[in-house]
Amino acid sequence: MSSEIVSLATVGILLLLLFTGMPLAFATGMTAVILTLWLFGPETLYFIPSRIFTLMNNYALISVPLFVMMGCILEKAGVVERLFYALHIWSGRLRGGLAVGCLLAATVLAAMVGVIGAEIVVLGMVCLPTMLARGYNKQMSVGVICAGGSLGTMLPPSIVLIVYGLVSQTSIGTLFVAAVLPGFLLVGLYLAYVLIRCYLNPSMGPLAPPEELEMPIMEKIALGRVLILPVALILMVLGSLYSGIATPTETAAIGVLGSLIVAGVNRKLSLDTIWDSLKRTGSTVAMLTWIFFGASALVSVYTLAGGTAFLQDLITGLPIPPLATIALMMLILMILGCFIDWIGIVLLTMPIFVPVIKALGFDPIWFGILFCMNMQISYLAPPFAPAAFYLKAVAPPDVSLGDIFKGVAPFIGLQIIALTLVMFFPQIAMWLPSFMR
Repeated sequence: MSSEIVSLATVGILLLLLFTGMPLAFATGMTAVILTLWLFGPETLYFIPSRIFTLMNNYALISVPLFVMMGCILEKAGVVERLFYALHIWSGRLRGGLAVGCLLAATVLAAMVGVIGAEIVVLGMVCLPTMLARGYNKQMSVGVICAGGSLGTMLPPSIVLIVYGLVSQTSIGTLFVAAVLPGFLLVGLYLAYVLIRCYLNPSMGPLAPPEELEMPIMEKIALGRVLILPVALILMVLGSLYSGIATPTETAAIGVLGSLIVAGVNRKLSLDTIWDSLKRTGSTVAMLTWIFFGASALVSVYTLAGGTAFLQDLITGLPIPPLATIALMMLILMILGCFIDWIGIVLLTMPIFVPVIKALGFDPIWFGILFCMNMQISYLAPPFAPAAFYLKAVAPPDVSLGDIFKGVAPFIGLQIIALTLVMFFPQIAMWLPSFMR
């Protein structure tokens, strides 16, 4: 059977199953079973579970449920409320100061949690009502929360980076280091956009009320105590990884311990908190695991049929410059991100794209950062746009999905600008990792 026919059949079967409403995990798994029966016969079905066991035996995969649990505990630890209050007091003399405080709080939260859904829900519950009550522009407010909450895709400990590292067989620690400057580039673009819009149109982000502006300086300094726990947790988690003291899995365990300490200090630690965090971790990881199963089975069967080699030869044989090939991959990922969850994309595409990247002479660490920036766009881009639906679930009734989609549009543009900058100037991502080599 020719690789062209196998490739067309694979795409056709998968799309047909997805259009019936079947979840991605089961659609990919079913496609793998159909291809195996068609190409190799029923006696080779044992190949599918054997490949799944090979993937799931990866020790570093344990870090995923641990980081998810860390995020679930921190969501209930009362960190964001205090952090947002302090940051918006400090930025009160700026037009758009509340939005600036929300973005800074989102940045700190992303560096602690790395679970996008939890970040957006917490920010939507804490920051959005305050901004709307102060007369902030509705669309800018929801855009700030969705864009800020999606920073967890980029900033360590990002689960997207962990899964990419596992699939591409690259260093997770190096990926974490490489993501720092691109992540701060995004934060800088977001802050610049908010400040420029609010100074050009002051009604979009009014100044803080007089009682906050006139708060004594010592009281404002005292608010800095809320930064102690978040910064300590970030240093404990990322410091142990970057220094080489702990592996990613051990770092995740340290993060869970640290999140319990933070919740305890804030008097938010209880059996209900732990039990609810365990339940949410279990449901999230179960969903991720089934997608792992299905995508791994499909990629394995497709590779065995020669499809992966066919696509790699097809891409490398295109009569375009290498950087144009990268741009084409980014466009493909961007389109897929509008319809498929990121974990399905990484498991289905990276076994094809990463060997091509290496053959073209590019660094897979740099490409991993581009991939994660691309997936951040997918969190905001309709129709899939999970960030919009996370926020809609906790937003006031007068905030519609249309408002959210209009609000995130400028931030999608900023994400594309940042992606383009990192693509044309790889040192933005690779400068910090160069000190590790």
